[in-house]
Amino acid sequence: MSELTLTLLRLGLLALLWIFIFSVVGVLRTDIYGTSVSRRSQRKALREQERQQRRAAKEAARAPAPAAAPARSRARFGRGKAKGAPTLLVVTEGPLAGTSLPLRGQSILIGRNPECALVLDDDYASGRHCRIYPDPSAREGWLVEDLGSTNGTFIGRDKLTSPQPVDVGTTLRIGKTVLEFQD
Repeated sequence: MSELTLTLLRLGLLALLWIFIFSVVGVLRTDIYGTSVSRRSQRKALREQERQQRRAAKEAARAPAPAAAPARSRARFGRGKAKGAPTLLVVTEGPLAGTSLPLRGQSILIGRNPECALVLDDDYASGRHCRIYPDPSAREGWLVEDLGSTNGTFIGRDKLTSPQPVDVGTTLRIGKTVLEFQD
């Protein structure tokens, strides 16, 4: 074997050794410090939500109008004072107080994961905590569903165990964060 081949072989093995060392250090770092979760800014999340809702509105405008659903009475389940279909979800307490999301026909996922429409910085919230979606049996109206969260979702003081309809004035509590449905 020539001296050049032997030197190249040694340098190749040295490079592989350093790659192995850096990969071990990277794995140890993520084990010790955890994975870093990049946060989307609130404005970016709101813009993305509005874009999705505009697309849904365009699709709904193209589709033929469904027959009017019969009016149905809803039992009050820890509700606020006003009645009607909410159009806005506002964070009233917690780290994101003052944040609002328009309700425009698409489901909203709430939790700690960056994929959620409303990303909560709350230790008591699960990754995918709950979702708010249009009521398929009513023309206007929204339902709230807990997605198997550890600490639960509360409407007023009552724990959410099944999808429940919400009206204007309904308060939703997820850990330390309180959300209110507004008109």
